[in-house]
Amino acid sequence: MTGFLLRAVFAGLGLWLASRIVPGVSASGWQSVAIAAVLLGIVNAVVRPVVIVLTLPITLVTLGLFLLVVNAAMLGLVAMVLPGLAVHGFWAGIFGAIVIGIVSWFGHLLLGEAGERD
Repeated sequence: MTGFLLRAVFAGLGLWLASRIVPGVSASGWQSVAIAAVLLGIVNAVVRPVVIVLTLPITLVTLGLFLLVVNAAMLGLVAMVLPGLAVHGFWAGIFGAIVIGIVSWFGHLLLGEAGERD
C-alpha cells in the first residue's frame, strides 16, 4: 500500500507539472491533483492492461510508440471522470502523458525497489 501511495505522489507531481507547462492540461487545485493521481493509479492498474492487450498489434507495428496514445487515453479517461482535471485535445494528452511518465520514472529511480515491495 505504501508503494502505491508513493507512486501516486510522483504521479501527482507529474500531473501538477503537466498542468503548469503543457498548454491544454489544467487542474483546479491541489485536491484535484491528489484525487487525479489516485484515480490515474487505479486506471493504470485496472483499465490500462486490458487496453494494452487489445492494442498489442498496433503497438508492435509502431514499435511501442502507440503506448503514448494509450497513456494519453488513460489521462483523458481520468479527466472525463474528475471535474477538476481537464485535458483539451489529443496533443495536450500526449504531452501531458509524457511529462507524467518522465516524473514517475524519475520517482521510480529515486525510490528503487522501495516503491515496489508494498
